[in-house]
Amino acid sequence: MFGKPSSQADYVELDLASQEAKKSKVLVRPFVLKTFEDVTPILNALREGYTIAVVDIKPIKNKDVIELKRAIAKIKKTADALEGSIAGFGENIIIVTPPFAEIYKTPVPGQTQQQGMQQVPAQGAQDREMVE
Repeated sequence: MFGKPSSQADYVELDLASQEAKKSKVLVRPFVLKTFEDVTPILNALREGYTIAVVDIKPIKNKDVIELKRAIAKIKKTADALEGSIAGFGENIIIVTPPFAEIYKTPVPGQTQQQGMQQVPAQGAQDREMVE
C-alpha cells in the first residue's frame, strides 16, 4: 500500500452473513417514558426493525397527561408508518411491535374484532363532542 510493493492483496474480507444473522434477532426492550424527549430512543429502536418495545408510561402519566398523549401519538404515528402494532397492557404499559409481530387483542363478546379495539380520541375530539 502507499507505494510499497506488496505480494498480498490490500483488502480485508468481511463475513456479511454473520453480521446479518446478529441483526435479525428479535429484541424485546424495556423503556421508561419520563418526558416527551424519551420518545426518541423508542422510535430509533423501532425503526431498526427488530425491536419490540415495552414502554412504562407511569412516570409521564403522573407528571403530565397532555405530554403523555403527545408522546403516545408520536409513537403510534411511527408504528403505523412502519406497519407495526401498538397496544396498552394494563394502566401503565404499552407494547409496540415491528411489522412481523402482531399483538393479540382479546375480542369483547358480542362485538366483531374491529369493534373490540378501542380507539383513543384525538386531542380535539372531546371538544367537538361538547360543541355538537
